[in-house]
Amino acid sequence: MGVEGEGSVQTALLEEGNTALLQEGKDSEEEYTGDGSVDFWGRPSVKENTGNWRACPFILGNECCERLAYYGINTNLVTYLTKRLHQGNATAAKNVTTWAGTCYLTPLLGAVLADAYWGRYWTIAAFSTIYFIGMTTLTLSASVSSLKPPSCVGSVCPAASVGQYAVFFLGLYLIALGTGGIKPCVSSFGADQFDDTDAKEKKKKGSFFNWFYFSINAGALVSSSVLVWVQDNVGWGWGFAIPTIFMGLAIGSFFSGTPLYRLQKPGGSPVTRMCQVVVASLRKLRKKVPLDHSHLYEVQDRNSAIQGSRKLEHTDEFKCLDKAAIITDDDVRKGGFSNPWRLCTVTQVEELKILLRMFPIWATGIVFAAVYSQISTMFVEQGMTLDTSIGSKFHIPPASLSVFDVLSVMVWVPVYDRLIVPIVSKYTKRERGFTELQRMGIGLFISILAMVAAALVEIRRLSIAKTYDLVHDEGTPIPMSIFWQIPQYFLVGASEVFTFVGQLEFFYDQSPDAMRSLCSALSLLTTALGNYLSSLIVTVVMYATTKGGNVGWIPDNLNEGHLDYYFWVLASLSLLNLLVYVSCAHRYKYKKSQLKFITLNGLCYDDTLAIT
Repeated sequence: MGVEGEGSVQTALLEEGNTALLQEGKDSEEEYTGDGSVDFWGRPSVKENTGNWRACPFILGNECCERLAYYGINTNLVTYLTKRLHQGNATAAKNVTTWAGTCYLTPLLGAVLADAYWGRYWTIAAFSTIYFIGMTTLTLSASVSSLKPPSCVGSVCPAASVGQYAVFFLGLYLIALGTGGIKPCVSSFGADQFDDTDAKEKKKKGSFFNWFYFSINAGALVSSSVLVWVQDNVGWGWGFAIPTIFMGLAIGSFFSGTPLYRLQKPGGSPVTRMCQVVVASLRKLRKKVPLDHSHLYEVQDRNSAIQGSRKLEHTDEFKCLDKAAIITDDDVRKGGFSNPWRLCTVTQVEELKILLRMFPIWATGIVFAAVYSQISTMFVEQGMTLDTSIGSKFHIPPASLSVFDVLSVMVWVPVYDRLIVPIVSKYTKRERGFTELQRMGIGLFISILAMVAAALVEIRRLSIAKTYDLVHDEGTPIPMSIFWQIPQYFLVGASEVFTFVGQLEFFYDQSPDAMRSLCSALSLLTTALGNYLSSLIVTVVMYATTKGGNVGWIPDNLNEGHLDYYFWVLASLSLLNLLVYVSCAHRYKYKKSQLKFITLNGLCYDDTLAIT
C-alpha cells in the first residue's frame, strides 16, 4: 500500500478514522529498531532486549582475544624467520609483509559472503574455525622436532626443508584465510548493534569504534610484551600455543552473546549489483539523462529494492551511471522493470557512485599502511642492533618495543573520546568533534613525524657504530639503548588512533546499508596493499642500491647500510600522500540516506508508513 509522503499517509489514515494505527506505528518505532535488523531467530529486534552496549562486551572480547592471537604471531614473526628458519633480513621482511598483506586481502572474500549470502554472524563463525585450525598447525610446526629445522652450529645454520616450510606456511596462510572472514565483519557487526535511525544510539556508535580499536590493542599489548618474551625465552612451541588457546576463547566469547545480537539480513551480492549498473548503463549509452532526476527509475512502494537497505538520494556526480536508471519504451514493453541488467534503481546506481567517491580517500590509506607495517619489520630489525639490556641480566626482545605503540593507542583512545571530542565539538558544533576525514588527515600528518623520528634514530645509531668501529661487526650490539626507538613507536600509535579508527568509522558510515562488510573489507585492503607496497619498496631499494657490488641500504649487517635513507623515502612518500589526501577530502561529498524502517505488527515499514 505504497504512498508518496508521510503527510498523505497520515491524511488517509485520519479520513478512515484509523488514528490508532498511526499511534501504534509510533509506539512500535520506539519498541523496535528502525534499521531493519532482526535477532538470531529472525524476529524484529526489540531495542530493550538486544544490541546496544549490552551486546558489545562479547564482540569486544572476541576481538581482543583474536587480535592477541594474531599479534602473537605477527609481532615477532620476523624474529622467527631469521633466527629459527634462518632467512636473511630482506627475505624475512618481505615474507612478513606479504603474509600480513594477505591477511588484509582475504577480507574481500569474507565480505562478499557476509553481504550476499551468510550474513556477518555466520561468516565470523565459519572463518573463526579455519583460523583456529591454522593456529594449531603453526603451533605443531614449531613444536614437533621433525617439522622444524635444526639449530645453528656455530656460524652454520641448516636451511629448513621443503616439507618444514610447507607445514609452517600452510598454518600461516590458513590464519590469513581465517582472518579474512573475521576482520571485515566484526567491526561492522559491532556497529550493527547501534540503530542508525536512533539519534542516541548513533552517537554511541562513534564511541564504539574507539573502544573497538582499544580492545584490539589490549590484545596486542599482551602479545607484544608477555608473548614475545615467552617466544624468545621459553620457546616458540609455547609462544604459538598460547595465542592458539586465546583464539579458542575468542570463539567462545563470540557465541556467548548470541541471544543479544542484532543481525542485518544479507542484501544479495554487492558485486553483482555493481556489475548490473555498469551493464545497464552501457546498454543505454546513447540515451540522454533527463534533467529532472525524479524521472529516473526508483521503486515507490518499498524503502528500497535492496533488502535491508534504505533509499539513497540522487547525486549529480558520475552522471553516465544514471543511464542505468533511465526508463525506456523497451523497458515498459519488454517488462524490463524486473530485469536489473536492463534497468536499475537510483539507489542501486548510487551504491556504485558511493564506492567511486570513496576510492581516492581509500587509495591514500595505502601509503599510511606501508608506514604502519614498519613496526613488525624494519623497526624490529633496527632494534636487533641496539643495546637491549636492562641491568646485567635482563634483555628486552626487540619486538617487545611495539608495546609502546600499543600503550600509545591505549592512552590516545580515552584521551580522544573523553577529552578531545568534547573540547573540539564546542567549536565545530559536531557531536564527534572532527569529521572522519579531518581525523584521518591528522593521523597521516603524525605518520610523517614517525618516519622522521625513525630516520633520526638510525642516523645516531650509524654514527655510534662508526665511533666504536663496529661498522663491520654484525654480532655486537651498538652501545645505544633500544629505548631510543620509543618516540617512533609512540608516534605510530597516535597516528593509528586518528587514521585507522577514522577509517573504520568513515567506511562504515559512508557505505550503503547492504555493502557495509564489503566497504570494511576495502578499508582493510589498504593495509594489505600497504604491506605489499612496503615489500615492493624494499625490493626496489635493494635492487637499486646493490648494483655494482654495493651492500645496499638494507644489508644483513645494518651497520654497513643506510636504513635511514629508507625511512626518509617513506617520510617523503607520506608527505606527498598527505597533500593528495587533503585535495581529495576537500572535494568529497557525504552520502545521504532518505528513509528509515519501522516495524509494525510483524511487518516492516519505511518512515512514510509504506509497507516494505
